[in-house]
Amino acid sequence: MPTLMWFRSDLRVADNTALWHARRDASSENASVVAVYTITPEQWAAHDMAPVKADLILRTLRELSAELATLNIPLRIITVPRFADVPSALLKLAREVRARAVFFNKEYEINEVRRDEAMTEALANEEISTHAFDDQTVVPPGVLRTGEGRWYTVFTPFKKCWIKHLESEGIPEVLPKPKKQEPIKIKSDEVPSRIKGFEPWPRPELWPAGERAAMKRLSRFAERSIASYKDQRDFPAIDGTSTLSHHLSIGSISPRQCLHAALEANRNKLDGPSPGATHWISELVWREFYRHLMAAYPRLCMGRAFKPETERLRWRDDPEGFDAWRDGRTGVPIVDAAMRALLHTGWMHNRLRMIVAMYLTKDLLIDWHLGERHFMQHLVDGDLAQNNGGWQWSASTGTDAAPYFRIFNPISQSRKFDADGTFIRRWVPELADLDNEMIHDPSELPLLLRSTLKYPAPIVDRAMVKERVMQAFQAIKG
Repeated sequence: MPTLMWFRSDLRVADNTALWHARRDASSENASVVAVYTITPEQWAAHDMAPVKADLILRTLRELSAELATLNIPLRIITVPRFADVPSALLKLAREVRARAVFFNKEYEINEVRRDEAMTEALANEEISTHAFDDQTVVPPGVLRTGEGRWYTVFTPFKKCWIKHLESEGIPEVLPKPKKQEPIKIKSDEVPSRIKGFEPWPRPELWPAGERAAMKRLSRFAERSIASYKDQRDFPAIDGTSTLSHHLSIGSISPRQCLHAALEANRNKLDGPSPGATHWISELVWREFYRHLMAAYPRLCMGRAFKPETERLRWRDDPEGFDAWRDGRTGVPIVDAAMRALLHTGWMHNRLRMIVAMYLTKDLLIDWHLGERHFMQHLVDGDLAQNNGGWQWSASTGTDAAPYFRIFNPISQSRKFDADGTFIRRWVPELADLDNEMIHDPSELPLLLRSTLKYPAPIVDRAMVKERVMQAFQAIKG
């Protein structure tokens, strides 16, 4: 009797915890493995999945199906509207192939947890066992606790505990590809070319799909850029980051594979001789921290602020300001360049994410939920835990948040991280002829010259930004 391997946000063959255990378990019983993936278009839309991410998933599924075929593991595709329809659909497939068990890697968001609970119950009623594994993080959520047994809510103590845990328990190994099984009669389904409700992404070449592409990118980063990562990571015009977030978000690469590559560049130390590798490991820990929080505080999956008192903030109702931010028409070149790049490429550099999020929530005092949703609807690496964590940090509503009186000056950020205006010129071509000084703030140009640029004046007066933010946060004290 076969074992079902249910793929979700783990679209790879190597270092896939559930797949490795499913194949080992089946082999011990002289049984086979059948893979399955569930497409839920209405649920994806409700979760604001971006068309570029849906396209990446489909292309990655084709690569995954080909990789599984080399192991004689067929991939079945189930399409149902929502998570609520998944348990009955999986049960139907389990009956069809006469499966005795289902293996899968855990997801920690509240809707996904409820789906899995319903699925486990439905299968248990027919005596089909389920086996869930932690796979999305190096250290599973819930393992790291304070001395009082509480979940960590501040990054630095969490990171120290994470490092201490790995130093004492050892670095988790990277699991190999499972062994090839004997051919079986069950055939793979064809991966659909598109999903209803999601427009085809016109530039798939920007985001090569599959675990081979992911490992190629990781190897290139480790060989060429990780040593200089700390020094170059904040400059959007430089290819100084790993650009692996989209692969991590759908699981075409694992965090353990990333960590092992960083350790190899860091003499096998978590805090070692290479500042670049050490800093990149710290970024991996941030990713773990936000996943840890999502598991600890399900309210974060429900649009709630981590700091409950900040839910009383009186955000400004400013549809025109939001539209200008969304479309890249704020009159602040670095903000506009970043927002236009997002719409065109489906991705944004991390430094720019902080700048534009701080601009929306502090300069415009617009509700962070609107920005969070816009990002999810356009990002190829859209991930609830990371996106929510970043937005709440910028809005000063989250854990480990920047104090509300810390407000980025986007002009200063621009001059520091895009000094010669290379990134701005790429995405705001109407300013391309300005010199390296004026391109960051064309509002300082003489009015006559400014009027010839066809570029908007700033939509907010920065002189009143800090006072307005202070008043808003002071109003909710106590």
